[in-house]
Amino acid sequence: MSFQKTSKPLLLVHGFTAGNKTALEIEATKYSNIKFCQARLEMIYGTHHTKMMILLYEEGMRVVIHTSNLVEKDWYQKTQGMWISPLFPKLKKEENKSNYSRGESPTNFKKDLLDYIGSYKAYQLKDWQQHIADHDMSGAKVVIIGSSPGRHMAENKHKFGHMRLRKVLNTHGPPKDFVQSWPVIGQYSSIGSLGATKEAWLATEFLQSLATVEGSSCVPLSSINLKLIFPTKDNVRCSLEGYPAGASIPYSINVAKKQTYITSYFHHWISKGRGRSRAMPHIKSYCRPSPSSQEVAWFLVTSANLSKAAWGALEKKGSQLMIRSYELGVLFLPKFFGSKKIIPVSSDINDTDNLLLPYDLPLKPYQKEDRPWIWDIAYKELPDCNGNMWCPS
Repeated sequence: MSFQKTSKPLLLVHGFTAGNKTALEIEATKYSNIKFCQARLEMIYGTHHTKMMILLYEEGMRVVIHTSNLVEKDWYQKTQGMWISPLFPKLKKEENKSNYSRGESPTNFKKDLLDYIGSYKAYQLKDWQQHIADHDMSGAKVVIIGSSPGRHMAENKHKFGHMRLRKVLNTHGPPKDFVQSWPVIGQYSSIGSLGATKEAWLATEFLQSLATVEGSSCVPLSSINLKLIFPTKDNVRCSLEGYPAGASIPYSINVAKKQTYITSYFHHWISKGRGRSRAMPHIKSYCRPSPSSQEVAWFLVTSANLSKAAWGALEKKGSQLMIRSYELGVLFLPKFFGSKKIIPVSSDINDTDNLLLPYDLPLKPYQKEDRPWIWDIAYKELPDCNGNMWCPS
């Protein structure tokens, strides 16, 4: 397959440092149209994990928020998520009116996107901030949920991370009585260090945000059924890529040993309805489905894995939220899609009327013999579908 060479301007925002940054810049010397913006990463262990494209056309602008890195393997034989905006038309000029306050959506998409990009504090993004301001984004129906590195306090504590999700659900989320018996699902491709007990973070502050309902973020957590989807070692072994798929599902043995409690929440990756059970998930998604599995109260697709680095952790008696990484996702809420309480869902690829979930419901919990995928230990008992063993260096 041949591709037409283009000289259209391209700005790449990245988090590379040292040798990786140098290698990237050397590679780009062949292309005069490519320029770079290095995301500031001042927090140790932080990453630039956001995956977004902003596409500028003569007739408008489109925003794409997705879960694939810009590497070939992420776009082949994996399950990913992508939200593509409608084409946002350019605003007509009006005297004495700032474009920054015009063309807003009911979800505040434009302001939130500008706030997120502004958090980079990068001069290279100034032109793009103006391009965004100059377009009418009133057609956006999703809510931006982003993360930006730093210690966020006072009015900024609810601007990013899981506290941002908490604030949005408190304002626009489901009624408490309506979803009282509904579980919460988290699905991701990487797990960070969450603490020695579930009370350290997972089943307290993080679950509190996921379980927030309209008008209240103080729901009894003992009544919330948290379910987590993470591939087993056999899910990976029998996948399209075999064991190498596990290189994109990082969960280390040292971390796993310190938080064995988490396995009790685990469920298999199964996506028969979409023909993707063997396409290992790199998508990250969170939702609150009904017990009947026919609808959700909300659905989030994001770059944020299950980690404090991505979602943030409260510090100083809850007065500030510390986030290490850049993340970005979009939240689907019923009220912005013409429904009062629910979004009908399906996992059948032929269903074009409802929101398609990336996995099958109801979920299948781990059995006693199931083991989560651990990427830095050897698997030599059984070969994968390509006849290979897994012997990480």
